[in-house]
Parts: sequence; structure tokens; C-alpha cells
Amino acid sequence: MAKAQNKTMPTSVTPKDFIAGVEPERRREDGMALLEFFNKVTGLKPKMWGPSIIGYGRYHYKYESGREGDSLMTGFSPRKSALTMYIMPGYRDMSDKLERLGKHKIGKACLYVNKLADIDMAVLEEIVVEGVTYMRANYETFDE
Repeated sequence: MAKAQNKTMPTSVTPKDFIAGVEPERRREDGMALLEFFNKVTGLKPKMWGPSIIGYGRYHYKYESGREGDSLMTGFSPRKSALTMYIMPGYRDMSDKLERLGKHKIGKACLYVNKLADIDMAVLEEIVVEGVTYMRANYETFDE
């Protein structure tokens, strides 16, 4: 039986081209700000993963079931409903940072904010750096 391919794979679209088409304008502006922010904080080159995720770096995972693949180490998406940041190890032991961040919601590995003005960008930097550091320490990672 063939192994299932990941649905979210790198594409050839440039992140700037993708963000240029984001609506509404405020979401597009926040998307450009996040592009600059993640570029600076990670030191990695952005790459589109699927149609709407801007990812930084790559890591290889393997589940106990035998399923394995690659995914982005961190990244974001300026979605219509919310700005979504991907902090791949999740938020274990980050309660102090999340309390200081500002208005947000979290999922397993997703951080949702309505607009960047609602959060403290210095705290977001701490969260992103901690997430990338964890990924590098616990997975095979690639800075591409």
C-alpha cells in the first residue's frame, strides 16, 4: 500500500506575491509585517507551503505508526479569519509567555490573533525562537 503524501507541500509561489493578493488590506499589511518579522527572527528564507502558509525551515518527523514526512519548522498565514502563526512543538511550558502576549487563541500548534496591534511582538519573538530552538534540538531540521 502506498504511503499518503502530505497535503501541505512547498510550492513555487513567492511569499510576497501571495501576500500581495491577501484581503482585506489590514490583513495584507499585517502579513507583510509578519514576513519581515519571521525573516529577521528566524534568519531563514520564507517558502510557501501549500496555497496559504509561509514557512521557515523544514523538519523531518516519523510517527510510531511508521508514517513520516517533512513540514515547516515555523511560519504563518494571513488568513481571512485570523493571523495564524505555526509554532510546531505546541505550547507546552509557554504559559508565562502566552499570558504576556496579548489577545490571542491557541490550537495544538497554532496561535491565532486578529491583528498584530493586539499582541506584544517582543513576546511573539520569544515564542517563535523557543519553538525553533525546540525543533532543532528534537528533530532532524533543515535551514532552507
